[in-house]
This record gives sequence, structure tokens and C-alpha cells, in this order.
Amino acid sequence: MTVIEEGLLAEGMQGVVAWPRRVGQLYRDAYSGLPRAAWLLALIEFANRSGVMVLFFLTLYMTRRLGFSLADAGRAMSAYGLGSVIGTYFGGRLCDRIGAYHVQKISLASAGILLIALSWPRTPLTVALMLFLLAIAQEALHPANATATAKICAAELRPKGFALNRLAGNLGVSIGPVAGGFLALVDYRWLFWVDGLTSLVAAGLALTLLPSAGPHDGQRPAPTRRAWRDLGFLAMLPLFFGVGLIFVQMLNAFPLYMRMAYGLRENAIGGLFTVNTLLIVTVEMILMHALRRARPARVVSLGTLLLGLGFSLLPLGSGLPYAAVTVMVWTMGEILTVPMLMTLVSTRADESAQGEYQGLCSLAFAMAWVIGPSLGMTIYARLGGDALWYACGGLGVALSLGYALLRASAGPRAAASSR
Repeated sequence: MTVIEEGLLAEGMQGVVAWPRRVGQLYRDAYSGLPRAAWLLALIEFANRSGVMVLFFLTLYMTRRLGFSLADAGRAMSAYGLGSVIGTYFGGRLCDRIGAYHVQKISLASAGILLIALSWPRTPLTVALMLFLLAIAQEALHPANATATAKICAAELRPKGFALNRLAGNLGVSIGPVAGGFLALVDYRWLFWVDGLTSLVAAGLALTLLPSAGPHDGQRPAPTRRAWRDLGFLAMLPLFFGVGLIFVQMLNAFPLYMRMAYGLRENAIGGLFTVNTLLIVTVEMILMHALRRARPARVVSLGTLLLGLGFSLLPLGSGLPYAAVTVMVWTMGEILTVPMLMTLVSTRADESAQGEYQGLCSLAFAMAWVIGPSLGMTIYARLGGDALWYACGGLGVALSLGYALLRASAGPRAAASSR
């Protein structure tokens, strides 16, 4: 071996040895700078989401165990969406009145009780009513969590703060669907008990770890800008709604399609959701750190395109490995879209109106829960699952283009907040 070859080999070995250190430093940089309260919120979110399994299997539960028709199952899921509209908006408004920490405690405790109670109803009407009440309690958590994160994180740290909270939630969800898939093979009732008990555990953690008053709870000056009068913000709501329509199909039609078209059992379907959550856990924080100087509007435009594309690929293949690839595509779209959208909302809001802004943002997603399940199931029943996924792909393209046009036409403030 020549001296030159020995030198190249030595440099190569040094690179191999240094690579783990570089990766470790990349992760340390991505997670650095966040306040302690952000980590506490993430811990509570992890505890809560580690038991989330009911929503992932509700459509299968209603159609396969309770004997509901696709239409009845869609209407029951829409009842959840209607409750979400109420829970998200008034949950956000309550954050500005009693504090985001209090709203989280109430939401977690009441949702835990209602999840356990949901295992008893057997008719479409009673299931729909229980889902409506559950959604009011459960969905109030999202604007409360987002409001608390926006208030405890400085503006430049908010994308990472939102990403950390999503990471914790998705890390928890990587446990829930897998465990839920196996529990469903034994008895679907176990899903409701485990999900409800983990929500109650999270409520206990919130009562123990979060102070009685959240950040800035005692300082509520009248906001100089209200969400309902902010035309630039209102122009963004259709985009949030459109993204929500696609996400609803992930929980509503995706498990059913995987069972009927791909022939996968519940535990394999749970494994696909784990692919989604593990990719978020390993990649999202690093991407948000790397894209911290990028214009959020551009990132969101790419994200919505990938989101729709991932679902539109479903009819073009078969088998568990191919399904996992499609999950990776739409997961990358989710990663690029959600934290940046939440960042844009927090940037526009006054500190004293964060809850109202976050509540309206969550309300737009909740409206998708009202319309999306019935719309998705109607398309599925009349035109087939393939048509539904192609429609999601077309919607993703429209959202990507629409957001670019929105940014160009929403006015100076909207453009500034998109940078």
C-alpha cells in the first residue's frame, strides 16, 4: 500500500469515527435552547398519547364489531368532528380566560372518563353522542397545548417548541397503535380502558408538574388585534381546513383501505402508524432546526404537496412494504407542514390573544372532522377507495398552489409572518 493510499485510508477511518459525534452534535443542537416548561409539556403529551388507540381503530370497531354501515360509521365520526369544533374553539378562548394549564388539566381528566364510558354504547345514535362529548373534552387540549408552547418559547424557538411537542406526542403514538392492534385482536373493549387510563395518568402528571398558573396568566391586557378581524389570518383558515381534510382520511379511511384492499390485519395496520410516528421522532426536530431560517410559507407549500402525493400513491401498489413507503412520503409532508403552520399562527397573534388564534386554527382542523369522515366514506362507498386517494393527491396539489398564492396576496403583514 502506497503512502497516498495509507493517508486516504486514515482519513476515511477518521471520518467513520467522527460520524457518530457529528450526528450526536446535530441532535444536541436541534434540542438545545428550549425552556424547562416546554419539556414538561412534552412529557405530559407523551404520557397522554402513549395510550392513544381508540381513534385509530374506531372505524373498524364500528363496522366489524358493532355492525354499523359505512354511512353510519361516517356519521358517527362526523359527530366527533362537530364536538371538535366546539372543543377547539372554546378551549382556545378559555386559555385566554383561565389559563392554558388549567384547560389542559380539565381536558385530560374528562377525556379519560369519557373514553372508558365509550366502550358501552351499541347503537349509532348513542355512539355518535358519546363521540361528540369526547371530542369536546379531548380536542380542547390542542389549542391549550399550543397556547402554552407559544407563550413559554421565544419567537425564534417556537418551531422547535411545537416540533418537540409533536415529537413527544408521536413517540407516544408509536406505542399506542401497535399495542391497540394486538388488543383489538383479543377484545376491542381493552382499547377504551387503556386509552382512558393513560389520559387519566396524563391528567395526574399535569396536576403534579404544572403550576396552578401558566405563563402570563395574570397579565391579560385587551388585545390590539382580534383573530376574527385579522383578514390575513382568516385567509389562512381554508388552507388549515384543506390539510385537515387529508389528515382525517388517515384515521377514517386508511385503516379500512389497508384491511380491504391490502388485506392487512389490525396489528400490521398499527405497525404502519408506527412508521409514521418513528419518522417524525427521528427527523422532525432536526429538520426544524435546519430550516429555522427558511420561509415557512415555502416549506408548507412543499409539505402539502408531499402530503397529498403520499396518499395518492396507495392505489398504485400493494403489500406491507409498499404501504410503508407511501406512509414515509406523506409523513414527510406532515413534518414540513404542521409545525410551520402553528408557528405562523403564533406569530400573528398578540400575547393576550394566543388562545383565540390557536383555537381558530384548531377549529379549522375540527371542521374537517365534521365534513371529512362523511365525505370520505361517501366517496369510498360510491367510487371506491382508489378514487378517494386520488382526490387527496389533487387536494394536496391545490393546497400547495393555494398557499403560494395566499402568501403573495395576503398583504404585507401576512408576507412578513411567512418569512
